[in-house]
Amino acid sequence: MSIKRALVSVSDKQGIVDFCRELSALGVEIISTGGTSTLLAKEGVPVIGISEVTGFPEIMDGRVKTLHPAVHSGLLAVRDNEEHTRQMNELGLDYIDLVVVNLYPFAETIAKPDVSYEEAIENIDIGGPTMLRSAAKNHAFVSVVVDAADYANVLEEVRAGGDTTLATRKRLAAKVFRHTAAYDALIADYLANVTGEPLPERYTVTYEKIQDLRYGENPHQKAAFYRKPLAAQDTLTAAEQLHGKELSYNNINDANAALQIVKEFEEPAVVAVKHMNPCGVGVGTSVYEAYQKAYNADPTSIFGGIVAANRIIDADTANLLKDIFLEIVLAPGFTDEALEILTKKKNIRLLKLGNLSTAASRKSSFVVTSVEGGMVVQESDVHSVNSEDLQIVTDRKPTEEELKQLLFGWKVVKHVKSNAIVLAADDMTVGVGAGQMNRVGAAKIAIEQAGEKAKGAVLASDAFFPMGDTLEMAAKAGITAVIQPGGSIKDEESIKVANEYGIAMVFTGVRHFKH
Repeated sequence: MSIKRALVSVSDKQGIVDFCRELSALGVEIISTGGTSTLLAKEGVPVIGISEVTGFPEIMDGRVKTLHPAVHSGLLAVRDNEEHTRQMNELGLDYIDLVVVNLYPFAETIAKPDVSYEEAIENIDIGGPTMLRSAAKNHAFVSVVVDAADYANVLEEVRAGGDTTLATRKRLAAKVFRHTAAYDALIADYLANVTGEPLPERYTVTYEKIQDLRYGENPHQKAAFYRKPLAAQDTLTAAEQLHGKELSYNNINDANAALQIVKEFEEPAVVAVKHMNPCGVGVGTSVYEAYQKAYNADPTSIFGGIVAANRIIDADTANLLKDIFLEIVLAPGFTDEALEILTKKKNIRLLKLGNLSTAASRKSSFVVTSVEGGMVVQESDVHSVNSEDLQIVTDRKPTEEELKQLLFGWKVVKHVKSNAIVLAADDMTVGVGAGQMNRVGAAKIAIEQAGEKAKGAVLASDAFFPMGDTLEMAAKAGITAVIQPGGSIKDEESIKVANEYGIAMVFTGVRHFKH
């Protein structure tokens, strides 16, 4: 076997001229279509138009050109099947040994903010996937290339032996089916959203690999990092790593947790995270002040943690960051002076994002969580509240300052593992109780962490109080105001306790469980 005829039809023409020129020099006949054929001819590469093979013109604005027996017989014929060979000879058909195709740019098309439905539909490729699938199915005899990264390897093998190896053809075929599956999944997702079916009877998703990770949750587990084809620019998948060693699975999860929290704030904010829970959150008039508050919230836990900021890191802030061990610093940018300071630390990872969205501008998306044998899908929790949404349920109303701190605490507690309690004062967290089996336990941890800072602080709870014991504990610690969803059959008991201690309490009507 050897490669004698190749069919080439690409939307992304990067590298295609040099590749086809090399094939032609090796004696391979090039068949091509439309714009690819025009480009090759212009560059002096001998090329045969598809109509010369099919005996039929390209019609309907190029919608129909390769969907023809002369093409697919040449791709699908089993070369060592006598009946297939007889039919090919009887009909005067020739084999096609190599297919080089990449598809209409559907992802790039729907990524355009002003794309019309008609334009999106027109960029659904039909002939390309059909040729790819035909060639990939018949990979015992046909080589198929969908990725320009494989051009060099194919040329090397053809030069060496006239054909690719069976192992290479299997690998290329597997890549084709992954590619066409991803292409179809993106189309299915687009149409599901257009028709208002975000949770259809079959949920198809596709992701593209960004990189292999150092390891998974533990060093003995392999892991890789993937992104959605149309991921937003202020997500972790769009971050540019400026410095530091490779990321691990835990780094990714922790950095994403920090990023989601810092997006809650419009004012300068800094978030420190350990094991996907915030250990310190602060806001201020500058990123420098916000970091000081986040650090002082829990100077012990921030060590070895991940820090996210929603403002550019300056030199003054960098000088504070360099004084402790941090795994990652994530921000919209770093000044040149800040980079000079932080890159002196060998292992710290610096991740740069573009401008971050805020809670007010964020749109709900869908979150996929795997379970053994399946997955669950839900809308992301982008719900936010303001002072007008709150129901004051106690005799005493919160002061203006208490109200400010309550809303601050509420933005944080929605991102803490349930059961969750957050204590806040002076635009910073002073105590965080996360992931406990009961709310009293979470409150106890938060209050103990806060110590004397609990006096005069406010408390945020991600879900209602099933009884008044958490409020009793809060009152004894000196907490003055509480924000919680409400909705318990024992709300009146909690309200009674709050009134007895002069605590102001407000209900949001929304809970924020996070498991």
